[in-house]
Amino acid sequence: MARWTGWIPGAPRLDEWARERGSWVLCEEVRADVHELRAILAAPRDEGAQPPENAELLRGAQQALDRAMDVIDPGAHRRNLTASHVTTAQLHLNCARSLWMRTLSPGELQSFLPAMCALVKQHLAPADEHRIFVERLAKESRDAQETGQAASLTEGQLVTLVAAVDTARQAALREKLRADSFVRIVRWIAVFLFCTVIAIGVLSALWRTAAPLCFTPAPSPGARGDFSVVCPTGAAPSVPAGELDTRTREAAGWGDYIVVMFIGLVAAGIAAASALRKIRGTSTAFGIPVALALLKLPTGALTAVLGLLLMRGGFVPGLSALDSPGQIIAWAVVLGYSQELFTKFVDRQGQAVLEGVHGPSPPPPPVSASAPAEPKR
Repeated sequence: MARWTGWIPGAPRLDEWARERGSWVLCEEVRADVHELRAILAAPRDEGAQPPENAELLRGAQQALDRAMDVIDPGAHRRNLTASHVTTAQLHLNCARSLWMRTLSPGELQSFLPAMCALVKQHLAPADEHRIFVERLAKESRDAQETGQAASLTEGQLVTLVAAVDTARQAALREKLRADSFVRIVRWIAVFLFCTVIAIGVLSALWRTAAPLCFTPAPSPGARGDFSVVCPTGAAPSVPAGELDTRTREAAGWGDYIVVMFIGLVAAGIAAASALRKIRGTSTAFGIPVALALLKLPTGALTAVLGLLLMRGGFVPGLSALDSPGQIIAWAVVLGYSQELFTKFVDRQGQAVLEGVHGPSPPPPPVSASAPAEPKR
């Protein structure tokens, strides 16, 4: 992009935005973690007490951090659509952390035990073997501190603890990938539906008589008179029964579909705004609520058109003949708002994915069979 926009003022900034859109916060999170771990690795340590193999582990950790910074460099990747560069950098960062943790002694690792226990609880299920081991280890450490005993980790416990933390970090990365994938799927579906709405509007304007959104209400029983043709943008009263097809094609306007879809889109926008009250905010960088709101707009436009076509075909008994353009517009509002019936399942899935980024929810507390029943009032 820089080759074609080099003469535009501010083009480098525009190029940076194009590369990092949707993943800038995640990239900065990786950079901050890399700087923190580099400072920890650069801190002086007692070289005499370190085993010889620790030097190779620290060297590997530095190389992993360098690779993580190279991957998220905005001039070195072209994967801004799927943000796969952020995932790759996170993998290298997790590798560096794991190598650094393996250089710590059991006494040094003991001070990080509460933080590691919190990480494991956040991202691993309660029944996971790694979480059970870490929780038991943390409990033993707390009991030893309360009794004044010196708590120390064995070599086997050290290896298992590092493996548990690695598993928790992998689970956290899978949660982020799941959220990012869900957002991209919803966005692509929304784009496809928007393109469908535009295509329907253009085709209906070019061939306005192919499937007109017009109704032909019959005169009431006992009343004298002819039929009438009612369209969203016009009407033709007093039409003889033998001229219904001809007068319907004449009354159909090029903007009938456009008006109905616009009304359905506005109604869906109101439904999306009201549905936001049910979606809690998030501190993550994934715009799931925004993607869900955008999905409702073209869905409302399509449900308005398809609903009126079903009514015109007599699919809904008693609603096959609307009497005025105002009734057609009113039903377009109702049908556009009714897209909530279809998108509410996507909203639930989006909320579940959003909550899953923070880790699995704790299980409900067990109910004791011997607990006394609550007195009736």
